[in-house]
Amino acid sequence: MLGRPEIYTEELGKEICRRLSLGESLLSICKNNDDMPATSTVYLWLLDEDKKTFSENYARARASQAEVMFDELLDIADDSSKDTMVVKIGGKEQIVENREFTTRSRLRVDTRKWYLSKVLPKKFGDKLDLTSNGKDLPTPILANVHRDDRDTKGTEAQ
Repeated sequence: MLGRPEIYTEELGKEICRRLSLGESLLSICKNNDDMPATSTVYLWLLDEDKKTFSENYARARASQAEVMFDELLDIADDSSKDTMVVKIGGKEQIVENREFTTRSRLRVDTRKWYLSKVLPKKFGDKLDLTSNGKDLPTPILANVHRDDRDTKGTEAQ
C-alpha cells in the first residue's frame, strides 16, 4: 500500500524527534514528504497511551527545538548584513535602510520571543517582580467573609 505511514514505528518516532530537536517544525517535517506521516497522525500518536515513550521523546525534542530557536533569535538580531542597501537617488548612490529586511528580521525575532515565552515561560517568559524595595511582599490575611442570608428573591431567609 502506498501513501503516508500511519502505523507508528520506533524508527519513525525517533526520526521525527531528531528533526524537531534540530529546529524543524513538525509541519515542515511532514509536509511534502511521503515517508513521513501526516501531522494529524503524529498528534494522534501523542495521545496514544501505548506510545508514552514517543510522547516523552517528543516533549524533550520540543524543548531542544526551543533552545535552537533561542540561538536563531540571537543570530537574527545580530545579523546586520542586509540592513542597508545602495540606491540611486537623483543620479547619486546613497545608502538607505533596507526596510523589507529589517522589518522581516524584527518579525522573526518577535515571533520567536513570543513562542519561547509560551512554550518555556519559566525560562523565557516575562518575569514579575513581586517585591517591594527588594523585600518580599507580605502574604495578605483574608478577613472572614460572611454570606448574606437572603434567598434568591432578595428576601431574608427564615
